[in-house]
Amino acid sequence: MQENPTSGSANKDALREFLAFKLGDEEYGIDILKVQEIRGYETVTRIANAPEFIKGVINLRGIIIPVVDMRIKFKLGTPVYDQFTVVIILNISGRIVGMVVDSVSDVTTLSPDQVKPAPEMGTAFNSDYITGLGTVDDRMLILMDIDKLMSSGEMGLIENLAS
Repeated sequence: MQENPTSGSANKDALREFLAFKLGDEEYGIDILKVQEIRGYETVTRIANAPEFIKGVINLRGIIIPVVDMRIKFKLGTPVYDQFTVVIILNISGRIVGMVVDSVSDVTTLSPDQVKPAPEMGTAFNSDYITGLGTVDDRMLILMDIDKLMSSGEMGLIENLAS
């Protein structure tokens, strides 16, 4: 009797899909299962006293969702809002959040041997939110733990997830 390839121990060897997007000159990846949809940037309603990186809120089919501009959050220069600017709509622990990025590249499938551990380094981007570096041919994706980032105290968007 053969073991089911999707059962327990085989899971750690499973291929994973990441949505690749650009912030500044770098390419990042987040788990595709967290992505609800991708939309063009639209005008947001500002919220008084919100941190600068929280652009405001939008009405998404009757649900009011916060929109975070990751370019401002990670101090990646002055953000430009044009026809390439997109909002990735994320579903994190049942909470919907919009994330503004420069552009979306594609969906990339990575095997475990294509993902290397993130190096320890002091950058504007807290490496606690980096799960690894994915390599495909000559591309390198900085893989983010979007759950951990969006539920972090500094973002203040989502109650801390149960550990």
